[in-house]
Amino acid sequence: MKKLLEKLNKKLLLFTLVGVFIGIVGLAVTEGAINATDTPEFCASCHVYERTITTFNNSNHAALNCNDCHAPTDSKIAKYTFKGISAVSHGYMTTIGASKIPDVIHATAKSREIIEKNCISCHEPGLQNISHDAKGSCIDCHRQVPHMSGDFRPDEWFEPGNFEFNR
Repeated sequence: MKKLLEKLNKKLLLFTLVGVFIGIVGLAVTEGAINATDTPEFCASCHVYERTITTFNNSNHAALNCNDCHAPTDSKIAKYTFKGISAVSHGYMTTIGASKIPDVIHATAKSREIIEKNCISCHEPGLQNISHDAKGSCIDCHRQVPHMSGDFRPDEWFEPGNFEFNR
């Protein structure tokens, strides 16, 4: 009986070690695949807007990944849920719904909320040193950053004043 228990314990230990190894490898592969889908190269494989890609690559934000701005960054659960829903939507639009893709894509209200939150989370330390007289969101003035170049608002928008964040 003792030998049988020892044999079972060895099998259980081996089974557990193999399971842990497979789990670690699976987690690493999954995390790597998820991170790969954050990159500008991956996003550009469907979002084929040459000017957008070129200006992004030449912007101050070029070191970032797309989902540093375009997906929730406060928790992995929120980010992965958002990315899953987005993947289904993007998959549909680039296949079956391709004829419905407009020439100009505008951010939805939810996307604007996420982008705004991410702008503030990165730029908040320096925002108190910048004068803004507009009472709106970051996107209201900076919607073309980092995807387009050029002036987005007239000079009077950038005169000293107070800025209140819409949070």
